[in-house]
Amino acid sequence: MLLVTGGAGFIGANFVLNTIATSGESIVVLDSLTYAANPANLETLVDDPRLNLVVGDVGDRSLVRSLLEQHQPRALVHFAAESHVDRSIAESDAFVRTNVNGTHALLEESRLFWNQLAPQSRDRFRFLHVSTDEVFGSLGPQDPAFNELTPYAPNSPYSASKAASDHLVRAWHHTYGLPTLITNCSNNYGPFQFPEKLIPLTIHRALAGESIPVYGDGSNVRDWLHVSDHCTAIRTVLEGSSPGETWVIGGNAERRNLDLVQTLCDVLDRLRPDPEGRSYRRLITFVTDRPGHDQRYAIDAGRLRDQLGWTPAKTFESGLEETIQWYLNHGDWLENVTSGRYRDWISQQYSGRQG
Repeated sequence: MLLVTGGAGFIGANFVLNTIATSGESIVVLDSLTYAANPANLETLVDDPRLNLVVGDVGDRSLVRSLLEQHQPRALVHFAAESHVDRSIAESDAFVRTNVNGTHALLEESRLFWNQLAPQSRDRFRFLHVSTDEVFGSLGPQDPAFNELTPYAPNSPYSASKAASDHLVRAWHHTYGLPTLITNCSNNYGPFQFPEKLIPLTIHRALAGESIPVYGDGSNVRDWLHVSDHCTAIRTVLEGSSPGETWVIGGNAERRNLDLVQTLCDVLDRLRPDPEGRSYRRLITFVTDRPGHDQRYAIDAGRLRDQLGWTPAKTFESGLEETIQWYLNHGDWLENVTSGRYRDWISQQYSGRQG
């Protein structure tokens, strides 16, 4: 079985659902159920004995210790993280607490657990840490894409906290021999993503007839990876990689933010036309840029392709249309997660920032 932290969040929940569906392996999820996590993401497994959802903090070492001792997982897959750049700029404490201190707690308890395992179980155990391409900083228009040898140069409190956690994971392997793995992925999209991120934010606001905020002039570039492809890549690394390895994961889909938002509007025009026949593009509004906004991210996942045989199964076009259709079909889910504190945050974040 697997112990998965953050398994009720966006990427973690997709990993849990996909893994149980494809492998049948039992999973214990440890999640503190912060604002971006949602037990409803796992509701199709609510009566499934292969899933055990434990509400708790990754920094609670006694809880982590008891879960490791009770369930004897063959791997710990660590998704739990504060992940929104804008929130890290406004309030960095939670990012250091969860991303740095929480990862340290997991590493220490995993090390103690691993040390007392029988030799065969020790050889099999893995600690897989899920990270981001943002730790590598910003690329210029003609710079080569990030790969596993790219130096770290984080530019936001969020990316700095993830870089710190990456370094801890590497050190626990080098110093203690803990069999760790690190993955650094590009921007994910797909079902269950909390609508503070660009794609679900655009969908939600377009359907509500509200302005769609685009930072600066919209020229910032991101590489987009469908969450199902990311989950497949993680399982590929977990099963096929040697301890101590780092892998970058990308979707081969670089897009400017403005181009992405315009494409989203065009697909919505087709799938959910405005009652008055107007294009959703009319709602696009340029707002004051994010402080320290990285210009471009790009991933060269050639090593993962050549050595472990992984490539994205979805094209950006097919994945994006599937994602939009999912949100259109799950209006209740979207409404439930966009009430209360979410509305307060959006108002605080974008009010008065029109460019």
